[in-house]
Amino acid sequence: MRQLARFLATVGYLGEVLPAPGTTAGSLAGVGVFLLTPKAPWGVLLGVVLTGAAVVFCGLEAARRGVRDPGPVVLDEVVGQWWALSLMAWGGVAMRPWALAAGFALFRLLDVLKPPPIRQVERLPGGYGIVADDLLAGLVAGFLGALAFGGA
Repeated sequence: MRQLARFLATVGYLGEVLPAPGTTAGSLAGVGVFLLTPKAPWGVLLGVVLTGAAVVFCGLEAARRGVRDPGPVVLDEVVGQWWALSLMAWGGVAMRPWALAAGFALFRLLDVLKPPPIRQVERLPGGYGIVADDLLAGLVAGFLGALAFGGA
């Protein structure tokens, strides 16, 4: 179970092998997962399952490493980026390359800046805290992207 948790939490060891920041790599992987996701309602179910799995596996890997939020753990970024793009799509944004780039940029900006309450939810214990800040950043980015670009 520990090897499975490590494999999934690091997104197939992606977070451990890339020289670029893991958060950026995880976000790019989130774009890929979004592009492979079926439309609602199956997409919603996938998002909920992905988020729950991230809480469990990121928490297990953080506990194994003895670090609150290890850098190589990037499944949380996949989840946040996925929610950002999904909310934009469900909000009527035609997900062309410019919209994907805008959703990516909005999520990364919120994930880096962590305005309130995004920074505060990061304090939750274990996998909840690891995933909650990215989930909230993704939801806010998706909502803002849908407001700004919906119907475009």
